[in-house]
Amino acid sequence: MIREFRCDFHVHTCLSPCADLDMYPRAVVSMALARRLDIIAVCDHNASENVPYVIKCAVGTGLTVFPGMEVTSCEEVHVLALFDKLENLGPLQDLVYRHLPGTNDENVFGCQAVVNEHDEVEGLSERLLIGATALPLERIVDAIHAAGGLAVAAHINREAFGILGQLGFIPEGLPLDALEVNRRMGLAEARRRHPELARFAFIESSDSHIITDIGTGITRAMLKEPTLAELKLAFEKRDGRCILE
Repeated sequence: MIREFRCDFHVHTCLSPCADLDMYPRAVVSMALARRLDIIAVCDHNASENVPYVIKCAVGTGLTVFPGMEVTSCEEVHVLALFDKLENLGPLQDLVYRHLPGTNDENVFGCQAVVNEHDEVEGLSERLLIGATALPLERIVDAIHAAGGLAVAAHINREAFGILGQLGFIPEGLPLDALEVNRRMGLAEARRRHPELARFAFIESSDSHIITDIGTGITRAMLKEPTLAELKLAFEKRDGRCILE
């Protein structure tokens, strides 16, 4: 039976240098449950080491965690990569790390903590996760699809790191699965401002970097079950699946 799922597809953890350290896996899951979310996607900047720990924390809770990542292209456009199998995220992570230059300066950009399901620090990433990869936008989207994921242009209403703010347009033929706006704009306003983007599915997410922001921007999706295949059908408005706007 198709029903409504409350989803936040853009949640950071303490691995992202711009996120608070209280965004550790167990706290993320606890807040998602408190906000009555059915699905979240963990999308740290260019990294995924905390994803398996968030998944472990969610076991038995009824919360589905999509493995994900927020990848920065060489054009400095942010793209959300959404998966429903952890192993499918691995090839994308390998590609990103091969093309991500630089070393993090914790005093400038912040701490990048890998924290397990027991709230223990496993280590600190020394990569410059806040930086841009050397990968063109088209290659990132193709790599996401090749690994079985969905590609969503992040926070298109933001000047910084949004595809419209960075490029001024969405390249013809770029096979994005959806466009994301944050809660400051919302879906209704996004549709009003961008009638030229009517062909795309829109989602709203929190882009949470602090724990209390989780679930403050949500997508209500009509799905049969919490899987990526169902979400793809909703993006395409097929077989009764859809995004409620």
